[in-house]
Amino acid sequence: MNTAPNIERNAYNAAFYELGLRWCWDEDTWRDLMSIGCENSRIKTYLQKHQPHLLTAYDADFLASAIREAKSRWNETMRDSAAHAIDWKALQAAEVGV
Repeated sequence: MNTAPNIERNAYNAAFYELGLRWCWDEDTWRDLMSIGCENSRIKTYLQKHQPHLLTAYDADFLASAIREAKSRWNETMRDSAAHAIDWKALQAAEVGV
């Protein structure tokens, strides 16, 4: 489905993939996070709830900034392409080098 929220969610998933983060925001996760108005707070909330181990090695603001920058690039690309149709969950599950 080529809707703005779907494209934005998939832009996040593309950003995670680009950054080597094996995460995938499915529709339920996305719906929960959308109740948080600020993009930075949304990402940091996800990190605190689902990836707290990363916060022992990385600053939350650093990670949120990297994700936002990558997501922004992907969001522009996805608006004009079929990249939003990728099954990010299946792609993340694939083993590299096998």
